Amino acid sequence: MQELPVVSKIDPTQSKIQKPNWLRVKLPIGEDYKHVRGLVDKHKLHTICESGSCPNMGECWGEGTATFMILGNICTRSCRFCAVATGRPEAVDWDEPQRVAEAIHLMKVKHAVITSVDRDELEDGGAQIWYNTIIAVKTLNPGTTLETLIGDFKGNQPDIQKVIDAAPEVVSHNMETVERMTRKVRVQAKYLRSLSVLETLKKGGMRTKTGMMLGIGEEKQEVIETMKHLVDVGCDVLTLGQYLQPTKKHLAVQRFVHPDEFAELRDIGYELGFDYVESGPLVRSSYHSEKHIVQGWGRNKWMEEKEQLLAV
Repeated sequence: MQELPVVSKIDPTQSKIQKPNWLRVKLPIGEDYKHVRGLVDKHKLHTICESGSCPNMGECWGEGTATFMILGNICTRSCRFCAVATGRPEAVDWDEPQRVAEAIHLMKVKHAVITSVDRDELEDGGAQIWYNTIIAVKTLNPGTTLETLIGDFKGNQPDIQKVIDAAPEVVSHNMETVERMTRKVRVQAKYLRSLSVLETLKKGGMRTKTGMMLGIGEEKQEVIETMKHLVDVGCDVLTLGQYLQPTKKHLAVQRFVHPDEFAELRDIGYELGFDYVESGPLVRSSYHSEKHIVQGWGRNKWMEEKEQLLAV
């Protein structure tokens, strides 16, 4: 049975909190940015950079990288934090995997990130397109490492297995928020189901990753509790970033988390056992993702930083 969206009313009395200066970002400029812009347009590709209103688009595109979004740009779910459009998606484009592979080849990137909208109306949730895309990218770009940011496929094991069988270097599935806030923030998602997806991926031999937004109404101790749950299912990489309200129709920001708190949570994450923790106000799931594929890199760097502080 298909899960129907449940849309909660937005509180019109919510006041907007002024954005602090540490959230300022660079405008997208430069030849590399124009080059990526041209490739995305030419190949009729969708990027989460645009659809998700990512604050790092200028920096990433300026460095010649982008996160591609497959299975169209209309999602069947109605998460209250997400800028991607909700509605009835168009028919599956079976030529899309090859176009994505060709674009990555033309961009000559060493590391690529691919994500997708949720396609709950499809019997396999889009798993076959996922498989085809990963294989196409790896075939045409054998020297390119790949991270895939997937949905939960409603917890369907055979669909998750298709992604595992395609063998990307990293498979990410975002928790987005703490257990108490999940129903309000992610609407059709389930906290325990997302943990189960990550556990299935890990048992399948994947390097696993997840991301969370802060400042949406969660408590600090709840974040730490979720971090513990993630370690229990073997999650390797964790990203923590500030939630930013895409439009007035989305959930309002409850607070802007100070960079010092992000730094503290980074330390806690490593102490709990994560292999890599990326934590900061402007961090998004694919930010610096090329570093997330290397086992031990983040933890070793963190340990070196600690040793340097003790030596002072």
